[in-house]
This record gives sequence, structure tokens and C-alpha cells, in this order.
Amino acid sequence: MMTPEQLASVVEQVEQHGLADSNLTDLRGYFPELHFTWCMDDDVCGPQPAAQGKGFNVYLVDGSNHCLCFTPSLEAASGVVIAELGEDND
Repeated sequence: MMTPEQLASVVEQVEQHGLADSNLTDLRGYFPELHFTWCMDDDVCGPQPAAQGKGFNVYLVDGSNHCLCFTPSLEAASGVVIAELGEDND
């Protein structure tokens, strides 16, 4: 489960510190109950982002049914995908 405040904090953290492996490590430390993944936004097909930041989108992942799937639900979210926008999409 994720709260709206946690989602806002993730967006703020990425906007302040950028998309870097070290920042993902920090996010994992701040939110140990959530799984974090970083990819390019064009690798994500279908869902609408749960949040958007400068140069990236944030998607939520639900892993409760033994298979990972995207979810729009904060209550079902067990993970976060931070998807970097290409230079053409900033």
C-alpha cells in the first residue's frame, strides 16, 4: 500500500536528485516496503502514469496475485516504476 504523501515524496525526491542508481537506492531506504524500478517510458505500454515529474512518469505496480501488473490504485501498489522520458518528450 502506498499513500498519496509517499507518491508525492517520490516525485519530489526524483525531481530534486534526478534519475540515478544512487537515488533509487535512497528511495528504497526511505520506503523499504516498496519495490522501485527505473526504465525508459517508451518501455511502458498501456497504463496511465499515477504521477508525472519533470522528465519522468511514475507508474504503480501490484504484486499481490503472484504476477506483477500495473495498477492505478495506491492501496494495491507494492512497487513503483520511475520511467524516464526521452529528450523528445520532456
